[in-house]
Amino acid sequence: MLALQQTANEALGLQLPIACNHRGPAPAAGAPAGAPVHEHVPDATALAEHTCHEAGVKFLIQARHRGQDPWLFLDLRAGRRSIRELAAGKSVLNLFAYTCGVGITAAVAGASLVNNVDFAPSALEVGQRNAAQNGITPARFLTLRSDCLPVLRQLAGIPVQRRGKSIPFEKVERRQYDLIVLDPPRFARGAFGSIDVVNDYQSLFKPCVLSLAPGGAVLATNHVPTVVEEDWHTMLRRCAEKAGRPLRELQAIAIDEDFPSFDGKPPLKLALCSL
Repeated sequence: MLALQQTANEALGLQLPIACNHRGPAPAAGAPAGAPVHEHVPDATALAEHTCHEAGVKFLIQARHRGQDPWLFLDLRAGRRSIRELAAGKSVLNLFAYTCGVGITAAVAGASLVNNVDFAPSALEVGQRNAAQNGITPARFLTLRSDCLPVLRQLAGIPVQRRGKSIPFEKVERRQYDLIVLDPPRFARGAFGSIDVVNDYQSLFKPCVLSLAPGGAVLATNHVPTVVEEDWHTMLRRCAEKAGRPLRELQAIAIDEDFPSFDGKPPLKLALCSL
């Protein structure tokens, strides 16, 4: 970790501490020398908010916060770039929006409307603050705190399934969007069903295709390293055909070079699927 800190600071010409949001267990007592150690930085730097810039867009970042995920996923930069090129004048639905990074990019690029849906109010609050610091008006930038499954099914005209009849959900009107960003987690189980991008991506992709305006597109992501990209693409095409809305084009979007994959199989896969 110290070697990484030294390399980064030499490359940037700065003196920055490292904040490591490690997801695994801490090294056991008596671990051999050289075992990775993940410690809090010794000052308040990691708790302070900073503003970073990407292609002229401002994003809030905080090295340490209540969650483990960064407020801006850098490997999704290539996806944000694609949305930036397409969003002008378009209506955009940003599903599993988290801190609304893609939604902010779309709005700055001139989208007519961006609707961001996520279950976490704290993440959406960061998205709202990002919108404010980029001068995006609330009329063009909406946030909806909701499970994405009932929202997506209502938009597509599919009945909402739920584990208990008394479980409420946010009511939304059926409508179509020009662009939909589908960035689901690997697996989640909730009151409205399960999300499983390995075994059942279709249950998410089908209602997205049905919710697209004619000529629209879905930017779909898959973060699972074991998923073969070609097999995933075949599934997406077949799913769209079965839904009665075959794809005109499926464009694989390459991840930027600062996220190398030495086996040629990057964990994050991006597909721009156009009707």
